[in-house]
Amino acid sequence: MTELYNQISSNKWKSYAIVLFFFLVIAAVVWFAGYYFAGFGGFSVAFAGVLAIVTALGGYYWGDKVVLSMSRARPADENEHKYLLNTVEGLSIAAGLPAPKTYVIEDEAINAFATGRNPKNSSIAVTTGALKKLNRVELEGVIGHEMSHIKNYDIRLATLAVVMVGFVAILSDLLFRGMLFGGSRRDEDRGGGALVIIGILFAILAPIAVKLLQLALSRKREYLADATGALLTRHPAGLASALEKIGKDSNQLKTASEATATLYIANPFKNVSAARLLSTHPPLEDRIAQLRKM
Repeated sequence: MTELYNQISSNKWKSYAIVLFFFLVIAAVVWFAGYYFAGFGGFSVAFAGVLAIVTALGGYYWGDKVVLSMSRARPADENEHKYLLNTVEGLSIAAGLPAPKTYVIEDEAINAFATGRNPKNSSIAVTTGALKKLNRVELEGVIGHEMSHIKNYDIRLATLAVVMVGFVAILSDLLFRGMLFGGSRRDEDRGGGALVIIGILFAILAPIAVKLLQLALSRKREYLADATGALLTRHPAGLASALEKIGKDSNQLKTASEATATLYIANPFKNVSAARLLSTHPPLEDRIAQLRKM
């Protein structure tokens, strides 16, 4: 238990660190663009700082709404999804948390995710495929896993990462296009071809760096949520069985994107072979084996 509480505290500080990291990356990209295209000056620095702050705050306060909208999630119906709502409420009481808002995604794939900035402002979304294909014990295991993300403050970390990784990618793309198609007129005034090369490399490497950070955090938090979820439901076999069904399910989640993939309980993209460094989640077989040992 002490280790779990230490991890919760660690995740809180990581959320602050990731905001600072993205703030610095965004500020650096905007400052470079301002310097190259408009010249070095106080305005460029001020604009970079303001834009970075606005993006960080927007991701913190409204990132969950963006993610739910991107996933086409709708509020769970009290009559149609009564068992789901009761399960969420029961496990939230067991976890000592306020009941999160519950959403449903119309999709045959088996999957789920949690989002929000803290336990008081959190949401859980479950696919209709999960509701149809999982039995009660398995569904409880999945909800327990997502409830653990909320309890461990993983949702703040993951939601911030999703919004800000996307923003860095867009910003870097704009810089890259500007360097290629609009920079030649200013090459001599702004440092020549060497600066163009530096700018292009910066525009390429910035989104890669933040994406690798997001993936590493995602993989680590899944193991913790599996363990905490098993502790919460007192039945690790339920989650293990659910993960086995997810692994065998051939349906690919239609509403998933590269930006939101790390939020889900398992990689929403099927038949993806990639190095572990580039994987959104730990291998399912490793997670199942860990749960079977509990």
